[in-house]
Amino acid sequence: MAQPNSGTCKYVKLVYHYFMKHFLALCLIPLIAFTLLNIWGDFERLYLGLKYNLASVSIFSGVVAFGLMVGLMTRPRSVYLVDYACYRPPDELRAEFRKFMDHSRLTGDFDESSLEFQRKILERSGLGEETYLPSALHRIPPQPSMSAARAEAEQVMFGALDSLFRGTGVRPKQIGVLVVNCSLFNPTPSLSAMIVNKYKLRGNVKTFNLGGMGCSAGLIAVDLAKDMLQLHRNTYAAVVSTENITQNWYFGNKKSMLIPNCLFRMGASAVLLSNRRSDRRRSKYKILHVVRTHKGADDTAFRCVYQEQDDDINQNPKIRKIGVSLSKDLMAIAGDALKSNITTLGPLVLPVSEQLLFFMTLIARKIVNPKIRPYIPDFKMAFDHFCIHAGGRAVIDELQRSLRLDPVHVEASRMTLHRFGNTSSSSIWYELAYIEAKGRVRKGQRVWQIAFGSGFKCNSAVWEALRNVGPSPDSPWFDCIHRYPLDLVQ
Repeated sequence: MAQPNSGTCKYVKLVYHYFMKHFLALCLIPLIAFTLLNIWGDFERLYLGLKYNLASVSIFSGVVAFGLMVGLMTRPRSVYLVDYACYRPPDELRAEFRKFMDHSRLTGDFDESSLEFQRKILERSGLGEETYLPSALHRIPPQPSMSAARAEAEQVMFGALDSLFRGTGVRPKQIGVLVVNCSLFNPTPSLSAMIVNKYKLRGNVKTFNLGGMGCSAGLIAVDLAKDMLQLHRNTYAAVVSTENITQNWYFGNKKSMLIPNCLFRMGASAVLLSNRRSDRRRSKYKILHVVRTHKGADDTAFRCVYQEQDDDINQNPKIRKIGVSLSKDLMAIAGDALKSNITTLGPLVLPVSEQLLFFMTLIARKIVNPKIRPYIPDFKMAFDHFCIHAGGRAVIDELQRSLRLDPVHVEASRMTLHRFGNTSSSSIWYELAYIEAKGRVRKGQRVWQIAFGSGFKCNSAVWEALRNVGPSPDSPWFDCIHRYPLDLVQ
């Protein structure tokens, strides 16, 4: 039997989506016209009745006015993303592969098997030669300490905030809400206190520190800031997302513990949100939805896949198969978290045509044949741009496959992983900066940010562009975007 022409199928699907998109209008227009023609006489009688009944008119007008007032007062306030900034460390902090391996060898803390493992991870991780590590880890031997960790936190947070305040013209005293998230470094005084003292924020600023929530905490922080902006009128909220590497470097030979050394790099983002109507015209985006889901997982979710020969392993270790992957347990948990997230988000963003196809397939599986393949909604119908957390090449590959995305949709994630590494909760902002630097964001388009983190969490946020967003001179990609995208070997 001849296979159906793919071009024809695509054309039929486009016609179907167009018809479903305008189905309601096509049905309502003739219905409204028919109704108006039939009740025109009733409108005339109603007008005459109200004309000679002042009390009824007054009561009716009062009820309408009261309803409108209550509706305006209780509706959620719009929250705008005025702008954001991503910190770019100085060039002297670059961690080229050769330098990384030389330093690892000179520390004397790793045996030959662990050094070979790290070399293979670097080659296959998707990271490039221009990622960054804090200054304490560039020394021989490395000098991790509380003071060095605080210096790293100040460097990345203040660097991002300086760029944000400079680019927006907003004064620190205007910030009413401050949310800082950093999973592994929670000193006293807190990170938010460091920011308050540095920028002399006002005395009644609402400050929050989020810790231990992993790489998805950036969107949790955005959601918290959004909720606070529903309570406090005419103010700004600053969200600072980072991770601290200095005191969390592993010195040992347990291979699964060496993976973060190879993947995580320094970085930070600072986001300025506003609920002021006057800021709409100059803002980049409007937040539409934030969806948070959590699935249980244990600390064995990440697993290193390698196999060593038994003979003479101490003197001459030969690694037959080495690499990093997400374990089956993690992929099952991540899949459940992602399914829960998109199940909640789908009805909010997907067109009726996609929801109808999903519902029809579900009914067919229940009634006709349970072996019918479930229909995966086409999220490209709902979103124009995708920012998938750059946690590693395996994460990006799996989401591209699961969501049936084209290479261009995961380009920002792959290039961010290559250029800056896994910067934890701030990675989705480096990805959005990449898309903007390419000049791809147009007014009315939607951006979907997806982040995974410990717990196991899958959080997502949907933004709508309020204007055409072009490259920014403060972008971390400003002087290197012309080199991307790269043709990375898979």
